[in-house]
Amino acid sequence: MSFAAIRAPLRRQALSTSFKRAELRTSSFRKYSTEAPPAAKSNTGLYVGLGAVVFGGGIAYYLYNSSSETAKATSTGLKSAAQSAKVATNFVPTKADYQKVYNRIAEVIDDAGDYDNGSFGPVVLRLAWHASGTYDKTTGTGGSNYATMRFQPESLHGANAGLHVAREVMEKVKQEFSWISYGDLWTLAGVAAVQEMAGPKIPWRPGRIDGFESHVPPDGRLPDASQGAPHIRDIFYRMGFDDQEIVALVGAHALGRCHADRSGYDGPWTFSPTMFTNDFYKLLFDEKWVWKKWNGPKQLEDKKTKSLMMLPTDYVLTQDKSFKKYAKSYADDVDLFFKDFSAAFAKLLELGVPTQQFVPSEAWIMQTVDEQTS
Repeated sequence: MSFAAIRAPLRRQALSTSFKRAELRTSSFRKYSTEAPPAAKSNTGLYVGLGAVVFGGGIAYYLYNSSSETAKATSTGLKSAAQSAKVATNFVPTKADYQKVYNRIAEVIDDAGDYDNGSFGPVVLRLAWHASGTYDKTTGTGGSNYATMRFQPESLHGANAGLHVAREVMEKVKQEFSWISYGDLWTLAGVAAVQEMAGPKIPWRPGRIDGFESHVPPDGRLPDASQGAPHIRDIFYRMGFDDQEIVALVGAHALGRCHADRSGYDGPWTFSPTMFTNDFYKLLFDEKWVWKKWNGPKQLEDKKTKSLMMLPTDYVLTQDKSFKKYAKSYADDVDLFFKDFSAAFAKLLELGVPTQQFVPSEAWIMQTVDEQTS
């Protein structure tokens, strides 16, 4: 039996018992939704055609094949200008085209077999998070715009261990929809992962371009799970987030698990690692956490079952006065958590992308697979 077949009735049950929450989210996010561009048919062919016009001729051939950093930088500049031109002329794929990509991502996420509770959703979400979380607001470098995790050394950074799984899964989708940039694909996959695992709607819009190895950010820009509150703030403040947004984003740990052969840490955070809930916060405060006795790095385990884990950076949310205030509020109110996570995650996914590159002026709300079939 497929994971989707098991999950579908669970989601329907959750939705039927949470009508007020769904109604609240619908009204909250309506302002982000925009109609698809006025085109009766897909503009995929036009998208490719424009690229041929902008980059055609010997100059384009030189820029794409030259190994010089100057040529690469110039090529990226042209691609950025081309993206802006596409926005200005509405010469782009429609929202319906991106919905097809979303739907394919949802299928691939569910086709996980025995991998991590039968879903690629959590690791795909982590890919979107880590591809965006390298942004530095001071230098304007990093972020989701260039999809630089395709290159070494970023793909080999310790914080990205295991993400080759997600990149390989997304490559299947890329082969079917070659016109979408990796940055758009990976961030849209993060949206699909959250929404298809019963999470909140995430406003999203396309417009990212693919860069070169020269755009790879330095190591050390992602959170180190062994650190404390000062480190967490350094990492997130550098991206432009405040304490409330930090705590909301950490709530993504409701999904997935750590692997000893990747990060060194081991175990899931919650009892339902493929369902997006506020259980991460509830467990933080409701369970008794003790240091795990083992040969791995310092992590906590729940005293009762010894089957769950928390990272040092997770436990900080119960110790730091400012962080604790928000974490407790999310433990008590799932609707508040969903609202704040949606806003913070949408912001994260757009870090490093020039505003003029975005296709719509306002973000889209993509439909879940269930919404399209109900």
